[in-house]
Amino acid sequence: MKIAIVGDGKVGYTLAEQLTKEKHDVVIIDNDASVLEKSQELLDVMVVVGNGASMHIQRMAEVSKCDLLIAATSYDEVNLLCCITARKLGCPHTIARIRNPEYDEQLIELQEDLGLSMTINPERAAAQEISRLLQFPSFLKRDSFFTSNVEMVEVKISENSPLANLSLNQLPPLFKSTALICAVDRDGEITIPSGSFVLLPNDKITIVAPAKDLVKLIKMLNIVQQKIHSVIIIGGGRITTYLARELLAGHISVKIFEERLDRCEILSEALPDALIIHGDGSSQDLLIEEGIESVDAVVTLTGMDEENIILSLYAKHMGVKTVITKVNQATYARLFSSRGIDSVISPKQTTANSIVRYVRAMANAGEGSVQTLYRIVGGRVEASEFIIGDACKHLNQPLSKLPIKSDILLASINRSGKVIIPKGGDCFLKGDSVIVVSAADENPILNFNDIFRD
Repeated sequence: MKIAIVGDGKVGYTLAEQLTKEKHDVVIIDNDASVLEKSQELLDVMVVVGNGASMHIQRMAEVSKCDLLIAATSYDEVNLLCCITARKLGCPHTIARIRNPEYDEQLIELQEDLGLSMTINPERAAAQEISRLLQFPSFLKRDSFFTSNVEMVEVKISENSPLANLSLNQLPPLFKSTALICAVDRDGEITIPSGSFVLLPNDKITIVAPAKDLVKLIKMLNIVQQKIHSVIIIGGGRITTYLARELLAGHISVKIFEERLDRCEILSEALPDALIIHGDGSSQDLLIEEGIESVDAVVTLTGMDEENIILSLYAKHMGVKTVITKVNQATYARLFSSRGIDSVISPKQTTANSIVRYVRAMANAGEGSVQTLYRIVGGRVEASEFIIGDACKHLNQPLSKLPIKSDILLASINRSGKVIIPKGGDCFLKGDSVIVVSAADENPILNFNDIFRD
C-alpha cells in the first residue's frame, strides 16, 4: 500500500518505522526539513517539505495515488484539513489524530461528512489504559480483546508464587484450563515459551485469560489485591484531565500537581472534585507535605520521560505500592524496568498500534484479517485477534496435526461466547475468534493463514 503521513513527530516517525517494516510505500510530509532529512537517512521513505494541509504540497507527495493518509501533526484543525484535502484529491482513506475533547461530539456527528475513516485520541486512550490498570493494581499491564471477551495481563512472579520454579507442563490443572502464559520477560530477554520452559522468581509473564476469570486468576497466583482509594497525579496535561474524570467517577480521591498557574485554573474548573496543587511535582518536600507516603498510587504524567522515571523511582522508594509511568522512549522503559519501573504506558505507541492494526486490516481486507492488535513486552511481541471464515485454512482439523509455524502461539479461541484455552485436540471453526501471539519482527502475521507453514 502507498501511505502518506503528515507530521514527522514522535507518532509520525513511529508509524513510518513500523509501516516500512511491513513493506508499505511511505511518504512523509513536514514543514521541518532537518527532521525529514533524519527520517530519510534512517528509514526507507520518501519525504516532502511543506504544509501537509496544502493541496499543492499534497499533489507533490502524490497523495491522490495513496491508499491512506494519516494526519498526525500537533494541531487538530490542521489534521482535519489535511484529511479533507486528501479526500478531495481522491485518497480513499484518512486517519486524523484529534486530541481536543471539545471536538468529540462534532466528530461523532461529522466523521462521515469530513471523510474520516478513523480518528484517534492518544491522551484519552492512555487515560483509559491507566484507569484499567488501577482497577487491578497488581497487573503491570492490561489489554482487552473485546470481540473474544479475553484479557491479556502482565504480572511479576514473586518468590512465594505457586508458579515459581515450575515448568509450564507442571502448572496446576486449574491454571492451565483457565489461562495461558504467552510471553516471558526475563531480565530483558523475551521468550514465547514452550511446555518445558521453567518459570523463575522475578520473571514478568504475560497471561491470556477470560475476562470473567481475572479475580480467580489473582487468587490463584497468591497476589494481594489492593483497592485504590487515593491517587497522586504529577503533571496536568490532557491525559490528566481524562484520567481524573474517570477516577473521580469511581469515587477515588485525586490530587494533581501542576507548575503552570494557568493550567491549574483550567484543571480546577474542569475537575471541581479534585485537589489541584500549584507547585513543582518534583519537589520531595512538597510531595511529603502532601502525603505521598500514604497514597495508594502515583501516576507520573509530565512532558519529560526522564522526570517521570525519576519521580516514579522516588515514589517507589517512599513505599507507594502502585506506580504508573508515562514513557515514550521504549529504551528508557527497558533500561529502568529492573529498578522498579514496571507499569509503563506510551501514548505514542498506543496510537501507532491502533493505526497499524487499521492498516493491516485494510491491506488484508476480508476473512482472516486482523481485528485487534497489541504490542506487548516492550513492543517485541504481538498479540493479534482474527475472525475465522471460509477462506481460512485447516478448518475442523485437530491443532496437533496442523503445520503451524514454530514461533507462533495460539493463546485462545472464543466460540459463541465460550473461551477455550487451545489444546492439541481442539480445532478452528468458522466464526471463531482466535488470538495469535508472535514475535514482532519483519514478517508479521497480517492474515490468519500466515500462521501456517504451507
